[in-house]
Amino acid sequence: MKISELARASGAAPDTIRYYERAGLLPAPLRTAAGWRDYGAAHAGRLAFIRQARSLGMSLDEVRALLRCHDGACANCRAAHALIDAHLGHIEERISQLRALQGQIEALRARCDWRCEGAQCAIVRGISEQAACGAPAAPVDGVHPRSGAAH
Repeated sequence: MKISELARASGAAPDTIRYYERAGLLPAPLRTAAGWRDYGAAHAGRLAFIRQARSLGMSLDEVRALLRCHDGACANCRAAHALIDAHLGHIEERISQLRALQGQIEALRARCDWRCEGAQCAIVRGISEQAACGAPAAPVDGVHPRSGAAH
């Protein structure tokens, strides 16, 4: 199948498929006489595996490690188990960060009495105060759903 057909069947954008090829996660397909990529069922299955692992929040390196096990390079489940344990640790840390963020946002919302406008709004003032006193301004990634992200 052509890349457009694989993309349609998998729900992955063609650019994402090419990216996974360049990253070494998806093997390069054979080419037709006309030079078109010619994907098979094995590519579709591997792409589905990659997309499922990515939907679980796994990094490309984690996916790569799981693919080694998928391909039979692991003697037993120990490597996959260790990887999942580490990934769970990352998720627990992320949940902790998000709970702290939730508390900050809820505290800002609680300051507002709905009677002020613009710069007088207690929420706007609260954010300004935090910025003025040097409160951490590091963004918390992953709060909003991705829009248009290829990978």
